[in-house]
Amino acid sequence: MGLTSKSTGIHAVDSGLEIKKQTPQDKVIAIAGNPNVGKSTVFNGLTGMNQHTGNWPGKTVSNAQGYCETKENTYVLVDIPGTYSLMAHSAEEEVARNFICFGQPDATVVVCDATCLERNLNLVLQTIEISKKVIVCVNLMDEAKRKHIKINLKTLSQRLQVPVIGITARKKSNLCFVTDALDRLFASKTQTQPYHIAYSKPIEDAIAVLEPVLQEKTAGKINARWLSLRLLDRDDSLLRELQAHLQTDLTKDPQVQKALAAAQAILKANGISASNIKDKIVSCIVKKAEEICFYAVTYEKSNYNAFDRRLDEILTSRWAGYPVMIALLLLIFFITITGANVLSDFLSDGLFYIEDRLTDLFTYMGAPEWLHSMLVLGVYRVLAWVVSVMLPPMAIFFPLFTLLEDAGYLPRVAYNLDKPFRKCCACGKQALSMCMGFGCNAAGIVGCRIIDSPRERLIAMLTNNFVPCNGRFPMMITMITIFFIGVSGGLFNSLLSALFLTGIILIGIIMTFVVSRLLSKTILKGVASSFTLELPPYRRPQIGKVILRSVFDRTLFVLGRAAVIAAPAGLLIWLMANIKVGDLSLLHHCSSFLDPFARLLGLDGVILMAFILGIPANEIVLPIAIMAYLAQGNIMQMDDLNTLHQLLVENGWTWITAISTMLFSLMHWPCSTTLITIHKESGSFKWTALAFAIPTICGMVVCFVFTTIARLF
Repeated sequence: MGLTSKSTGIHAVDSGLEIKKQTPQDKVIAIAGNPNVGKSTVFNGLTGMNQHTGNWPGKTVSNAQGYCETKENTYVLVDIPGTYSLMAHSAEEEVARNFICFGQPDATVVVCDATCLERNLNLVLQTIEISKKVIVCVNLMDEAKRKHIKINLKTLSQRLQVPVIGITARKKSNLCFVTDALDRLFASKTQTQPYHIAYSKPIEDAIAVLEPVLQEKTAGKINARWLSLRLLDRDDSLLRELQAHLQTDLTKDPQVQKALAAAQAILKANGISASNIKDKIVSCIVKKAEEICFYAVTYEKSNYNAFDRRLDEILTSRWAGYPVMIALLLLIFFITITGANVLSDFLSDGLFYIEDRLTDLFTYMGAPEWLHSMLVLGVYRVLAWVVSVMLPPMAIFFPLFTLLEDAGYLPRVAYNLDKPFRKCCACGKQALSMCMGFGCNAAGIVGCRIIDSPRERLIAMLTNNFVPCNGRFPMMITMITIFFIGVSGGLFNSLLSALFLTGIILIGIIMTFVVSRLLSKTILKGVASSFTLELPPYRRPQIGKVILRSVFDRTLFVLGRAAVIAAPAGLLIWLMANIKVGDLSLLHHCSSFLDPFARLLGLDGVILMAFILGIPANEIVLPIAIMAYLAQGNIMQMDDLNTLHQLLVENGWTWITAISTMLFSLMHWPCSTTLITIHKESGSFKWTALAFAIPTICGMVVCFVFTTIARLF
């Protein structure tokens, strides 16, 4: 295998069914598989991309493509969403099914988990049934060996009638097995026939009636046998895609209607109705998978997953599940705060040393004072603050959170939270999108695609902002540190900070449940749907890869976005503070106008104005407030938290102001990126407006109630 510059992330693009080839000879390869089998790990290793891999269902929710070149061919690899079946039940499963069925890939690589091969064969058999060129890639062979599971790859290949390879995708040396198998597949002149699953006699008789007619009508554009099954089980979403693909509605063709009626009559005569035919089809597939695994898989230990089960008895139990979740969250925040305080001071010293040198440069050049003030004290100072305050907690929090994800714990969180979400008439899968919101609320909104019910998907989108994203953590930690714990540091103070922050997060989670319940009983009435959640095996996290992936995929990306927005925001605030209308600046006018209302919420006009101007990104709310205070005459170098505390106190901040600011940060409008994502996902300005209004109203009400009570007592 030869990975070239063509296989880097620069050449990778997100796409639906549109494929960008470099040359007409490029081979398009679909990378398919169940969630949690390492499908994206295979894709990343082959293309050199840093496509994020998550250990929960539905993490990949759109197709991503990259290039991989060997001596024989150039491949366009398409990482399609994880799916358990081509009988799609959710948005991401439809994306996967549509690409395999209608995207016309030259071949499909189906990645399987060696530790639970029987369940994975459901998708394998369905894919082989429709695709002429398929490679089965059995991943996690090292995990299978550790659990004393033996897989006879040769027997498996003979049974499935397609090439089968065994790999450990985490080892890059194994990835050449995939490209070698692809080269052999395309070099072979042998034409393989689509695999036929033997269904029950009534279903086979019905297929025999319908298949010849469909073969003639589709002119070989799609597998007629497979299409016969889909017409019999009435998959409406697939029929819509089929109509778009063939540019005709087969169900309205007289010959097809006649054949379909005859086939349905055969089924009805044998007691198979439209409501249970899908179960009959799935039952046949499952039995075939069991038969194949009986001959190909050997379990040397009957209790090979005993350790996982014992651990689950603790982590998912009624008495320990929630305490463990809270304890792990507390531990993450404790480590984050302890490390962030030290790193923040170090970065601050370095960045503000650079500010002094920039000042010397401007003085040497004889630049006017207004230019120095605008660029150095305005733009650069905000950038320095964003980097020194945001980078340390993100650089620590993201790897820790990703380690839990990589180890397989987050699906257990969803399992534990399923019951309370069901009591709110919402979907337990909302816990997964909620966890994604800790990293970025926009990502959490996209993650809501894993929820099948449109009603429950909307509830998840409308409440995702109650989970604070990474952009809100630094400000919360800063407020806790300077107003309640103290900046002296120490393990005890860090533990108190972690406890305080965990309490704030729990308020957000409680608000998620409360608002979900209210929505499900008012504008989004309905009954909670059931779903199947896979609990993947526990795996040893790849610490090195987790750190690199977290730093480059998450931390630097988010920091870069914040910096890009912070620079013009700093300039805007400087202009508003220095452009006079009468004797007062624009910023003073705006802040003064908002001040009476903001005081009712325990804030002031500057803070509320900072939240408004910070809608492009939550990361810059605190820097905007600082710039506003500094522009009013308090020109200070923000080189440590003591100085920041002094600045805020001099501008009227109290402990009530600090708590109100944290509560409003927890519950206020989503950032612009999240709002755009909500509109894209919902396709409605109405739901986008509600997503803006609901957390904002909740935040205002909570802040008002807290402030009123605090001032009384």
